[in-house]
Amino acid sequence: MRREAILHFPMSQYAHGLDEKHIVFRLRCAKGDLRECTLYYGDTGCRVNPIIFTPVPMERVASTMEHDYWEVVLDSPYKRLFYYFELYDGTERLFYYGDVFTDHLVEDRSEYFKLPFNHRADIARVPDWVHDAVVYNIFPDSFATGRRQISGKATEKPYGDQLCHGKLGGTIRGITLNADYLQELGINCIYLNPLFAAGEYHKYDLIDYFHVDPCFGTDEDFAEMVQEMHRRGIRVIIDGVFNHCGWYFFAFDDAVRKGEQSRYKDWFYGLNFPVIRPEDPEDYPGYECFGYERMMPKLDTANPEVRDYFCRVGRYWVEQFDIDGWRLDVASEVDDSFWRAFRREIKAVKPDALLIGEVWESAGHWLDGSMFDSAMNYDFRKHGRRFFAEGSISAEEFSARVTDMLMRYRRQITFAQLNLLDSHDVSRFLSLCGGDRRRYKLAVLFMLCFVGMPTVFYGDELGVQGVLEKDYRAPMPWESGDGELREFFRRAIRLRKENAALRRGDYRLIEAREQLVAFERSLGGEKIAVALNAGEREQYLPAAGKVLMAEGWEKNRLGPFGYVVFG
Repeated sequence: MRREAILHFPMSQYAHGLDEKHIVFRLRCAKGDLRECTLYYGDTGCRVNPIIFTPVPMERVASTMEHDYWEVVLDSPYKRLFYYFELYDGTERLFYYGDVFTDHLVEDRSEYFKLPFNHRADIARVPDWVHDAVVYNIFPDSFATGRRQISGKATEKPYGDQLCHGKLGGTIRGITLNADYLQELGINCIYLNPLFAAGEYHKYDLIDYFHVDPCFGTDEDFAEMVQEMHRRGIRVIIDGVFNHCGWYFFAFDDAVRKGEQSRYKDWFYGLNFPVIRPEDPEDYPGYECFGYERMMPKLDTANPEVRDYFCRVGRYWVEQFDIDGWRLDVASEVDDSFWRAFRREIKAVKPDALLIGEVWESAGHWLDGSMFDSAMNYDFRKHGRRFFAEGSISAEEFSARVTDMLMRYRRQITFAQLNLLDSHDVSRFLSLCGGDRRRYKLAVLFMLCFVGMPTVFYGDELGVQGVLEKDYRAPMPWESGDGELREFFRRAIRLRKENAALRRGDYRLIEAREQLVAFERSLGGEKIAVALNAGEREQYLPAAGKVLMAEGWEKNRLGPFGYVVFG
């Protein structure tokens, strides 16, 4: 038995409550090493000694290139548990508890693994609606000026004694006028990049967190947009930029003007006095900022005044405009205590509001239930790029990477992940595919059939391409977009919406060979099987039910870059 590969952590993604009665237990081992894995659990308050343990067989639910994962969802009569594992590899049988491998049990119950209390307050809970969400990410400047149109013209409007700039003319009113387009596509949630008053067109250099940027419209326009979206069953998430502000945010402006006498000097990281706004973009500023971007000074969110101010901002937009959640910019660079306070404020107003952290790496640290409900899943894009766009990894390696994504978080958290192929920060996925719509469709279909919230970046459905910022943030091609591709998106979204297994079901790999990956989503008695051929070779594949959606499928053969979905 390869003991060095066996892994279990109490109170983590390896042992966590789904609710007050159901607890997930997982164990990792070397691939193919164990034939049996059994969980033994008992009440920590058991009144006899040795403690009475109850066995429950575990199931091997997933594999990577190196590891297998065993899992059981325990319908537990107890909220406090001692537990251990019995492992069998065909020749050797061992007990594993307290990070020790042994051939015998002990009477001292404190030596076993322990779940101290499955406390309702500590269970990671995500809004139920995330299971059914199909998200559309709108970059406001680039989307629409009117119904099915965008002016493409630069704008410049005053805000106090500062100027706010737009590049392509998109407005909040333009989004409202195209609500029917979103609804027809099948979208039921929109996420907007920043819309508050700011200097540059992207609006990440904020001036005022309590008002809509004048280039985009008015607060009243935003209120009308939210109301219209809600009338159509579409939720609204907005972008919260709390790691940094802009040069002319009132507190930073005060620190520039008053120096060490400013009452806001402690709102920022690493101010050197006098505080100077460097004109040369190549100069390093005398203060901490976002990514050395001189026009975005970093806020000290651990300062109680700063924390309270931005918690008030977060609460304001939920209370006054009934938004449905926040996407939180540069979330990994903000201190944990701020996010815990922010979560408490938002959830107190709207318990099913969704909090999504922008974390490009593995986000487990922030997803224990005390900070975020979700994270932007850039790993989804990264692995999809290697498999679908480039073909540089095999189906086996891709499936292993997918399994890592499923096993690294608590089970309920995986369903809330914001899976994406594109965003305002990266080259368009269709461009990474070399413009090959066959590859692109496979990636999109996988996203819409996988665990988590699928996200469409504006114009993805119309074939927008671009490697550079000016291109991937291009104006929405209302008139010139690819109608056939849009219809594919609409059909794939409808497929997800019509089949609960694709939204809420378990994921199981069926097969991964060469560039063919086949998997199943199951919920109760409903099963949906999906096969994707990301290679040039035709692949044999037995039919697995009624064909719900297919391209390149004929007589048990799946052609190059073809797909088939069975129900």
